[in-house]
Amino acid sequence: MASKSCISYLRIFQRQSQIAPIVRNTTRGIVASKAFTTLPRRSANTSTPNLPNAPTKATKPGVTPRKIGGITETYTAYGGTEEMYKECARHANYTIPKAADPEVEMPKTEDGEDLGVGGGWWHDEVGLKPTFSTWSQVTMLHIYLLTVRFRCFPPDVCKTWQQQILNHFFYDMEDKMATHHGMTANGTRQKYLKDIFVQWRGILAAYDEGLAKNDAVLASALWRNIFKADENVDFVKLAQIVSFMRKSLVKLQSMDDLEVMQRGIQFVEPAGEKILLGSSGKDPLAVK
Repeated sequence: MASKSCISYLRIFQRQSQIAPIVRNTTRGIVASKAFTTLPRRSANTSTPNLPNAPTKATKPGVTPRKIGGITETYTAYGGTEEMYKECARHANYTIPKAADPEVEMPKTEDGEDLGVGGGWWHDEVGLKPTFSTWSQVTMLHIYLLTVRFRCFPPDVCKTWQQQILNHFFYDMEDKMATHHGMTANGTRQKYLKDIFVQWRGILAAYDEGLAKNDAVLASALWRNIFKADENVDFVKLAQIVSFMRKSLVKLQSMDDLEVMQRGIQFVEPAGEKILLGSSGKDPLAVK
């Protein structure tokens, strides 16, 4: 995990790399979610995680890809994936208003997870509870879609962009662990982060298998991960998510590398997916 000073230097070099325009040619396991419980919060230090400061729209740098695989490509990918990650993380986001008050007992789910406050399609329509595990699984689903598209980049560029979007994800998770769940000990946070990385590797294998085989296999992977193998799952919602994934990847594939890197990508909620139910459905991906 990078330190604050490392992130500061990243931002400095990222801005410097935008001063001189760069031109290049581009070419084209599943582990059950660990229940998050609150640790004692009396000594919570919310400044512990090392998260980069969010840039404003006005200062968002342009991204010009380079087939370098070195320092400049790393800074370019860091800036380019920052907004992408924010888009991935917003869909099942949650808050825990009582986390700041150590005298108030944290509400729990039946599984012992800290229960927060959320909203939107994933919480209100699908019925997923606003917890850390729900948020992380839905976020990983969206990151996965971008990761698949990154595989079309040149190999060295692909590796850098995949790593940078994962870095943003892990910075954000560590922040939530401290601010929402009272995990003040770095060792405790690192243990959970390692477990989630194992989950991520399982998700890559499971979703890849589903894409390569058929919708039933993909739906099974989604059911095990996002729905925790719930026997009462809404199959219509599950079918909508499968359709959303397929159509999103088709849309991303239709964009060239520069479009993916430079233009803001927004995912439409799977609620618009009606293709499996008899109509054409909405475009699951919008480009700013």
